[in-house]
Amino acid sequence: MKVLLGADGTDGSFHALEKTVTRAAEAGDDLTVGIVTANSDQSLTEIQSGVDDIVEPSYVDATVRHLDGDPGSQLVELAESEDFDKLVIGGSKRSPMGKIQIGSLAEFILLNSPITVSLIR
Repeated sequence: MKVLLGADGTDGSFHALEKTVTRAAEAGDDLTVGIVTANSDQSLTEIQSGVDDIVEPSYVDATVRHLDGDPGSQLVELAESEDFDKLVIGGSKRSPMGKIQIGSLAEFILLNSPITVSLIR
């Protein structure tokens, strides 16, 4: 399976990367990590370092791409234009009442992606 994961430096995106790397190692998935920085509090170097810390010990051969511009649009466009089977994103929190709260990036991707999206919490 050809999988694209969006990483923006948040704890949720790194958690999703950990889960996706584990699955890629088990299933032999072709993994691409799309790093987006437009709305991130971290620099490209910091996010890249976090991605490397997760991917390198797993021995998964992941491709890392740096995406400029609007993160949601860039991830959806890349997923569609390069025929990915699945787009994986991290994030979401629970409200005090226990209901899921989805951020604006996750919401955009879920509503606009023409391919399957997996939201890892």
